[in-house]
Amino acid sequence: MIGQVIQLIGALLVLAGFAGSQLGWFDVKSPRYLLLNAVGSGVLAAVAIIDREWGFILLESAWTAVSLVSLFAVVNRRRSAH
Repeated sequence: MIGQVIQLIGALLVLAGFAGSQLGWFDVKSPRYLLLNAVGSGVLAAVAIIDREWGFILLESAWTAVSLVSLFAVVNRRRSAH
């Protein structure tokens, strides 16, 4: 039961980022979008690891890594600009 709730939270975070970008609330390179994706996919990757779901481990781990690398790049660019 708790595992399902955690999965839903992770999925909702990823979907919130996607919906927000599609509705024009924020850009796909905004920290908010990238953070939602990184946290949501990180949660889903952790659940996949626990459940030994290899395809989802690959998918969600890659999604998390790409989101984090992009987030750090955006944050560093903003710091450099100031």
